[in-house]
Amino acid sequence: MSILCVIPVRGGSRGLPGKNIRLLGGHPLVAWTIQAALEAEEDLHVVVSTDSAEIAEVALRYGADVPGLRPAELAQDETPTEPVVNHALAAERAAGVEPEGVMLLQATSPLRLPGTLDRAVAQFRETGVDSLVGVVPVSPFLWRHAADPADPPVCDFDVAHRKRRQDMDRTDLRFRENGSLYVTRPWVYDELHNRLGGRIGMFELDDLEGVDIDTELDFALAEQQMDQYLAVHKVLQRVPDRTQLHGTSTTTLGDAL
Repeated sequence: MSILCVIPVRGGSRGLPGKNIRLLGGHPLVAWTIQAALEAEEDLHVVVSTDSAEIAEVALRYGADVPGLRPAELAQDETPTEPVVNHALAAERAAGVEPEGVMLLQATSPLRLPGTLDRAVAQFRETGVDSLVGVVPVSPFLWRHAADPADPPVCDFDVAHRKRRQDMDRTDLRFRENGSLYVTRPWVYDELHNRLGGRIGMFELDDLEGVDIDTELDFALAEQQMDQYLAVHKVLQRVPDRTQLHGTSTTTLGDAL
């Protein structure tokens, strides 16, 4: 059964205008997420949901499907992600396909290790969860302000018995949801209108995959990390040639520009 892979990419961005097609490592930001999905061995139907004709053209050039532009009411600053996914899911069903699951990928998290998406689908199936949330490890020594400013801050660990990292087990570890990846059964979107629901599982991402670009500083850091990533993996990034979809020809990301 297929997995519907939805990449929501809105044209407007307050924090970093045009960030979704801004060049990172020589290619539009969204291209890296499209590429990761297309290179998965699993049967992912890669769909970019956007309100921007310019982004749609970039997405098509890099191999994703764009089943029409997203309606304006689903492209506002305050629009939640879930209605956008529901819109893409409705288009999939209108085409006669009922997906096994819906993978939601965030374009602003461009760094994904080879095999990550396949590993996520495998965990989704093997564990039988209804939704899977991508997380990255963080320090277990977390603090937060109390509800009453007059009260002392609150921590999530026993200050009197602080463990050394080497003495910690899995229950001591803490993880942060970074928005990069979710895999969800369609009924969760239908009934709960949420990306998470039912039985929820955690999918552990590498620290590198926790990048989330919202600011100029984020972008600068991502450029450095992308350089390191490409130097380590030394791979030619490949995407289908949209002009020969029914053949065997492919084109590199460099050729796609």
